[in-house]
Amino acid sequence: MGGGPPPGGLSRSIDEDETLGKIYDREVISRLVKYLAPYKHWVAVGIICVVIVTLSSVAQTWIIRAAINSVTAGVKAQSQGDAGAASRYFRELTIIFAIFIGNGLLYWPASYFQRMSMAYSGQGILLTLRTQMFDHLQKLSLSFYDRNEVGRIMSRVQNDILALQELITAEVLMLIGDALMLGSVVFSLIFMDWQLALITLTVIPLLGVILIIWQRYARRAFIQVRQAIAVVNAELQENISGVRVIQSLSRENVNMRLFDNVNEANLGANLQATRLTAVMQPTVEVLTAVAIALVIIFGGMKVLAGAMSVGTLVAFALFVQRFFQPIRELTMLYTELQRGMAAGVRIFEVLDTKPEVEDAPDAIELPPVKGAVRFDHVSFEYLPGVKVLQDINLDVLPGETIAFVGQTGAGKSTMANLIARFYDVTDGSLTVDGYDLRQVTRHSLTRQIAIVLQDPFLFSGTVKDNIRYGRQNATDEEIVAAAKAVGAHDFIQRLEKGYDTEMQERGGNLSAGQRQLVSFARAILADPRILILDEATANVDTQTEILIQNALRQILAGRTSFVIAHRISTTRDANRVVVMDQGRIVEIGSHDELLAKGGLYTNLYTMSYATVASTAS
Repeated sequence: MGGGPPPGGLSRSIDEDETLGKIYDREVISRLVKYLAPYKHWVAVGIICVVIVTLSSVAQTWIIRAAINSVTAGVKAQSQGDAGAASRYFRELTIIFAIFIGNGLLYWPASYFQRMSMAYSGQGILLTLRTQMFDHLQKLSLSFYDRNEVGRIMSRVQNDILALQELITAEVLMLIGDALMLGSVVFSLIFMDWQLALITLTVIPLLGVILIIWQRYARRAFIQVRQAIAVVNAELQENISGVRVIQSLSRENVNMRLFDNVNEANLGANLQATRLTAVMQPTVEVLTAVAIALVIIFGGMKVLAGAMSVGTLVAFALFVQRFFQPIRELTMLYTELQRGMAAGVRIFEVLDTKPEVEDAPDAIELPPVKGAVRFDHVSFEYLPGVKVLQDINLDVLPGETIAFVGQTGAGKSTMANLIARFYDVTDGSLTVDGYDLRQVTRHSLTRQIAIVLQDPFLFSGTVKDNIRYGRQNATDEEIVAAAKAVGAHDFIQRLEKGYDTEMQERGGNLSAGQRQLVSFARAILADPRILILDEATANVDTQTEILIQNALRQILAGRTSFVIAHRISTTRDANRVVVMDQGRIVEIGSHDELLAKGGLYTNLYTMSYATVASTAS
């Protein structure tokens, strides 16, 4: 329904949505801990398994060191003719072999349960967040959707929640594992030979400087990648949604060139990010090679001098390799952590958005109503200081049909929006049967109201499902009766599977008039006391309009109805016509009374009649 929604949206622009956040956001982390609470046992298992996997990897190098030392000692004993010592070292090697196998057997279940704990907790959090987001989005006021594009909302429900789930599970556990690995490796190096450890780790300051410089450029490059793909997705979505207009105006080639431009920009951004990633990988490899070279040179000299065993030298080289592996991972994890934190900020921003229309703490249930509606000095503004409706006074009797007419922007749809309580009045009061709508629960109001829009929305499922949408306990007989009441039964029967015909997206396998008739059947089945028709016959052909007009006489009988129409022909049967102009009521009366008056309604009727006559000719 229309009515001049305010501009703006969430506090972030699209470009800001694609930026990276802090490496650590205390507020995000503190709120995420609550989502981990139901899965604390799995999280604990995951952390324990990460520790076991990491220590098992470190222990593997120590076992290799012991094995090499045992072999070299056994070879030396054998060369000296000491058979007893050689045999002892052989038995020792057998024990080391058993320990090595045992360590591997410990690693396997730890790794398995680490991944399983990540899957259970991660998918559970994903389920909770998506369910919570869906529930919250269902409750937000229409003003939220007026201000925010569907694409941005979908991105937060899908992409941001996925990024946050990765942050909570895989990335946090990886961070713990990498930090533990680094600490264990440094401790092992210093424990085996602190002097050689200091020599080997002299490359770390150089690596730190390189990482600082690299992150500065990488951050910018990764932001450009996300912004570029956002533009590509937006361009793609717009062209798919507007494909009918594009083809009707032969814009295919022009749009292809425009898409090529944004696609090329996306390619350039990705190539730049790839270059930076490609630079960092070999840089770490070179520093790893330098560190191992230092181990071989200085460690080799110690081995020759008898100050270090061969096993220790080999273990040193292996530990140096293990030292740089988590550094590589942490380098890439840095950007992912920022992305996850930014996703958390955006998700909680949506969850913190309060509905502008909420039930009052002392709201009561609206009892079954007769349908008396009263506007008492009602004013309304979407934006502070910009009045859309001004001092509206209108008393509607139960069962009366009121037609709102006026030029575009006069405030007709806004009147209907207020009756359905999509928005609350800014000034004055709006009552139904004497109950102020702000003092009753919205659910108890809306279950007594039905709305038929200019462009009816049909959901996935069958024709029967769509008619039953507002009243789930309706029987098949009642559904057929509703369809017959609005003249939809005959065309539904002609469909391939009748009432069980599956709807294509938005009811694409039905004509505009057929979709409108289904929406009328849906509204009549809900048995509302108040019915709102918002330009309900604007998009249908003349024959379908005649069908609908005949059905309306039965539908409107006994119900308070508000008909919003540009076509003056639809207002003839209304009890009263309310003529609006610039947010005010300027005329009220029956069709004949207003024509006799010769005011704004007469002008609108004359223009409408002239348009119809011109079209017919």
